Amino acid sequence: MKEPTADEFIVEENLVLTLYISGMSQKSMEAIDNLKWLCDKYLKDSFELEIVDIYKDPKLASEQHIVFSPSLLKKSPLPKKTLIGTLSDTKKVLQSLGIKIKK
Repeated sequence: MKEPTADEFIVEENLVLTLYISGMSQKSMEAIDNLKWLCDKYLKDSFELEIVDIYKDPKLASEQHIVFSPSLLKKSPLPKKTLIGTLSDTKKVLQSLGIKIKK
């Protein structure tokens, strides 16, 4: 993973995240590992994470208009945001989630 060069991260509100995966595929497992690492390292206790397997619960993915897997949906705080892929670019993921990097 590419790590940001920031000294401090500012999380203004708890993040509510849902990661949609397709079974135990390599990309799904990579996305889970990357997201758990990112949350543990940068978000500490400032997040709620749900992991949804679209094979087991396709209706839930359909309701959220999830077409690609893996996909990360940031539900809160608004605006909602969907990230697609393995989430390997930490700096890009943090910025997309609205986590401010203070240097």
